[in-house]
Amino acid sequence: MVNFSEEELKFILSNEVCRLATVDVKGKPHVTPVCYIYTNNTFYIFTDYETKKYRNIKNNPNVALVIDVYRMPWNKAIIIEGKAEILERGEEYKEIYKKFYEKFSWVRRDPWNEGEAPLIKVIPEKKISWGLKRK
Repeated sequence: MVNFSEEELKFILSNEVCRLATVDVKGKPHVTPVCYIYTNNTFYIFTDYETKKYRNIKNNPNVALVIDVYRMPWNKAIIIEGKAEILERGEEYKEIYKKFYEKFSWVRRDPWNEGEAPLIKVIPEKKISWGLKRK
């Protein structure tokens, strides 16, 4: 389990978009910006079944997330590596869907039910950060 510093945790919680990196069957990287929720040392990201990131994760669960802000001179970033798991139903799915529904207007405008959109779950295994104090 990865332990985040107080500054890293504040940074993670103060943002809502990260870049998710996956790898396709030919070993080529694929990076997409996604909205996330972080709770209980876990990142959650909804996607669609038709997306490349979904197909990539089904084939290879190794992923990386980047949360960054570049506003000179205060560049801040954190890179997180971990394994992704796909959730499609269940209590955890419902709990996280509710959090997304409350936080993001795009979810309220176009709601869905269990089984209609996969949920990507990433538990951090490694982190690298800069511009964030370590305590």
